Amino acid sequence: MTGIIVALPKPEDAKNLKNLLVRNGISVTGACTTGAQAIALADGLNDGIIICGYKLADMIYAQLHQDMPPGFEMLLMASQHIIGGGMVQGGIMCLSMPLKVHDLINTVDMMTRAIERKRRRQKSKPKERSTEEIRLIKDAKEVLMNRNHMTEEEAHKYIQKCSMDSGTNLVETAQMVLTMMKG
Repeated sequence: MTGIIVALPKPEDAKNLKNLLVRNGISVTGACTTGAQAIALADGLNDGIIICGYKLADMIYAQLHQDMPPGFEMLLMASQHIIGGGMVQGGIMCLSMPLKVHDLINTVDMMTRAIERKRRRQKSKPKERSTEEIRLIKDAKEVLMNRNHMTEEEAHKYIQKCSMDSGTNLVETAQMVLTMMKG
């Protein structure tokens, strides 16, 4: 789930915006009045959105944006003068005040979907193998090549097939091959 943090200088505004989002089916992780509180909340999450005003009790939005953990996006709510005046740095989604509920909900929804798509893409990426894991696979292939007179490609395909058949990853299968062949 994408973490959503509301950071507005007035506690009642932060609470009201949180309640508005919740009433519209958007789960909110927390509401706060300072950038430091928003960053502390965000540090406990993998990714999310910080919805904030131009100026908080301890910092302006640009400082908060700079200090946000990776994986977080910012939705800045500010006057048209600030947004339209070219004062806002790139990479920040903006909504002008006065706020339209429909625009807020649609924007948060769109940002949430984008973060979830990014998360799915990250999960589907194969993770990098360590040098130890690469060495294990290479050693297992060499054992199969020497003992069973396989080519490197055949040995690799054999380890892959065993891995899929047994439901283990390539490294675990390579370890099993090495254990069985040494015995």
